[in-house]
Amino acid sequence: MWERFSYYGMRAILILFMVAPLAEGGLGFDTTRAGAIYGTYVSMVYLLSLPGGWLADRVLGLRHSILYGGIIIMVGHICLAIPSLISFYIGLTFIALGTGSLKPCVSAIVGELYTADDERRDAGFSIYYMGINIGAFAAPLAVGFLAQSETFQGFLESMGIAPETSWHFGFGLAAIGMAAGLIQYVLGGKHLGSAGLRPDPPSDPVEASKLKRQLWVAFGGGGAVIALVAAMALLGVVTATQIAGAFGVVILLITITFFAWLFLSGSWTPEERRRLVVIALLFVAAVVFWSAFEQAGSSLNLFAENQTNNVLLGFSFPASWFQAVNPLFIIALAPVFALLWLRLGPRNPSTPAKFTLGLLLVGAGFGAMIIAAVKVAEGDKIGPWWLILSYFLQTLGELCLSPVGLSAMTRLAPARISGLMMGVWFLAIALGGYLAGGIVTLYEAFSLPQIFGAVTLFCVGASLVLALFIGPVKRMLAKSYAE
Repeated sequence: MWERFSYYGMRAILILFMVAPLAEGGLGFDTTRAGAIYGTYVSMVYLLSLPGGWLADRVLGLRHSILYGGIIIMVGHICLAIPSLISFYIGLTFIALGTGSLKPCVSAIVGELYTADDERRDAGFSIYYMGINIGAFAAPLAVGFLAQSETFQGFLESMGIAPETSWHFGFGLAAIGMAAGLIQYVLGGKHLGSAGLRPDPPSDPVEASKLKRQLWVAFGGGGAVIALVAAMALLGVVTATQIAGAFGVVILLITITFFAWLFLSGSWTPEERRRLVVIALLFVAAVVFWSAFEQAGSSLNLFAENQTNNVLLGFSFPASWFQAVNPLFIIALAPVFALLWLRLGPRNPSTPAKFTLGLLLVGAGFGAMIIAAVKVAEGDKIGPWWLILSYFLQTLGELCLSPVGLSAMTRLAPARISGLMMGVWFLAIALGGYLAGGIVTLYEAFSLPQIFGAVTLFCVGASLVLALFIGPVKRMLAKSYAE
């Protein structure tokens, strides 16, 4: 809950802070630059789950990786609380590194609490998903109030503090939330038994020595790349937009290389190889879904700030508060979906069928935004209900896909790479997040109906294609579990 509080609190105000004028305490970036940074950051947060999952599996153990990752995240938010462009970039880097270490391990531990054929598995992940969304719901309200509320800015002014620094109080609150999460995690660890307590290091001394060399090369090379890119950026050799473009090529190459290694490895049994095929299919569907869903923090957030009349029942509120709508729906609907999957029992739809429905629903959410965008083009701001409707439909899609996808990864992944395969799931979110940032860079170049219409067609088309694979995948998995 607290890790999501820190992340979603920062995410709710990140792009708004970047595009806000310097006189209002923001960074004064144009939409293209802000979108490139947003997409790269969100992508890095999840991309680093791959090495984070591998490090947890082989060296640290899931439980220790969570602890160290949480500490790094807290330090990152403290950096964001400092009014400086350099500390801003350093803070984003730390949060990405820490989340990569923490996030895949949490889900993997939940997976260890259930057997592979336990019918409660999807329901359990739905409840877990509801729990973390309590933090995601509270964060935009609390952080958004500190960052954007005129009431809090007036309080700062009365205390002799520049009101435009309110953004950094919002970032600082996220650090406090992460600190609370670390305390809760240490005190509550006794309830997890032995799940994720020990890594699975190589038993062969030669392999162990090779692992150490790989670690030194990875940390040394990664640190050198980060230092080089940072130096070039500070010297003005490269821009943030150019770095983001290069990163897009890198993440695509990483994805292709990873799946090539996965399938060309000769160590898989026929059963495991069939499951990996299913994972690859679900991966592609998840990329499409997250490329649309992550618009919540980028293009839809800008839409809420610039094109929406943020008044509900006579109460005016900051645009960042819209980021609490999705978690609120999750909290309300996750128990309903958990009960639904349990009640359906043997009639429970297959994982690909749920993914298909998830894509269709997120597409419908952007279909509603096409109508809203047309109304905006006529010259008036729209009411908040259009965004609320869109987030409602997207939430229904998320509940069909995200907790089910987490459950599927832990169920389908070979046991010896469970942490790594959770990283694969987050690699899909990384690609989707990067594409989401790319879409927002077009925010000022194309009309809103065109942007939202393209996203709608992309999602609905993907759902129709995936629907063709429901039967074959179901038969493949049935054969796999029968062996």
